[in-house]
Amino acid sequence: MGKFIIEQSAPLCGEVEISGAKNAVLPIMAATILAEDTYEINDAPQLRDVDVMCRLLRQMGAEVEEDYTQNKINIKMGPITAEEVPYDLVKRMRASFFVLGPLLAKTGRAKIALPGGCTIGDRPVELHLKGLRILGAQINDAHGYVEAVADKLKGGKVYLDFPSVGATENIMMAATLAEGVTFIENAAQEPEIVDLANFLNKMGAKIKGAGTDTIKIEGVEALHGCRHAVIPDRIETGTFMVAAAISRGDILIRNAVSDHVKPVIAKLIECGVVIDETDEGMRVRGDVNPLIATDIKTLPYPGFPTDMQAQFMALLTTVEGPSVVIENVFENRFMHVGELNRMGANIKIDGKSSMIPGGKHLYGAEVICTDLRGGAAVVLAGLVAEGTTEVSEIYHVDRGYEKFVEKLTGLGAKISRIDEE
Repeated sequence: MGKFIIEQSAPLCGEVEISGAKNAVLPIMAATILAEDTYEINDAPQLRDVDVMCRLLRQMGAEVEEDYTQNKINIKMGPITAEEVPYDLVKRMRASFFVLGPLLAKTGRAKIALPGGCTIGDRPVELHLKGLRILGAQINDAHGYVEAVADKLKGGKVYLDFPSVGATENIMMAATLAEGVTFIENAAQEPEIVDLANFLNKMGAKIKGAGTDTIKIEGVEALHGCRHAVIPDRIETGTFMVAAAISRGDILIRNAVSDHVKPVIAKLIECGVVIDETDEGMRVRGDVNPLIATDIKTLPYPGFPTDMQAQFMALLTTVEGPSVVIENVFENRFMHVGELNRMGANIKIDGKSSMIPGGKHLYGAEVICTDLRGGAAVVLAGLVAEGTTEVSEIYHVDRGYEKFVEKLTGLGAKISRIDEE
């Protein structure tokens, strides 16, 4: 356990380098189960969740070398030695469930505990299981475990009732070794889906349509190892964009893909933030105009990302005028509101909507990270709050932000970390 100690800081200025995407590297690592071979994954972030996935793969028989001096993970996948993933690993990270599809496709059997992770709302696995059943798996989900069995998966047409990222990825991985052709309709379209498809295609898969609402997977007999560089983390990019805005600072963000954060760019510009794209990166300035209110509504990609809702709400507490934030993806993603209110935000919740009065002078307080993105939100609020903010349960932040304190201090933030036993 540990804490962040944050003092009110001057406007953040300088440069920051964006790390590889957490939500891309985890399914990519899970996909290595599909072939006994060697893999080199570059631009891999050093995160708690990545460490859990490394442990999980080792338990299955892989040799995993983490070289974070080069931001690289080398994996040598051998014969699968365990077809069951226990709760003590899965409870640490919901993304552990990504191994279900590739493990089933590779060995014909997989048993995995129902997942844990952030308590931001109900994220049922029924869509994952529905897709695998259509591909021919027999599934028993009882007593906290899911067990799937299939002699040979066969292609089919899967329609997702909701464009779930996890379900799209799990089904796509399983379908690579299925007999025949699989179509995933109403598929998730996130950049992380495209990155996984590119990785699988490098392994010898035949996938078309990733990034659209219909993905076609033509099954192949076998896959092989490859080398791949993970895409930059669009949520880390958005978080540092908001950091520039909330502090009324001037930050050059390197290694960012602007196309992946279009909704965040649009909403920041509506608030009065100035954003310039240069050869060096994306320059975000919150010091040019008085910042004003805007409304946001979270939606699946390419809509405004739910993973940026909390950080953007922290910003909206400080701008002039009232704002409304509507959360359409997760029903329990306003847990950070109570922590922001402890700092003087005075946000009101009504169902899926939060009303933010804006124009608030925030004050330091003892707060907690309610979840990964909520933790980032209270850190950003602490940077502009008068006095000292003490943030506990920071393990949530460690799950998704590489060297968060170091990157913020490099921009002039007054933040330190105290690790406790």
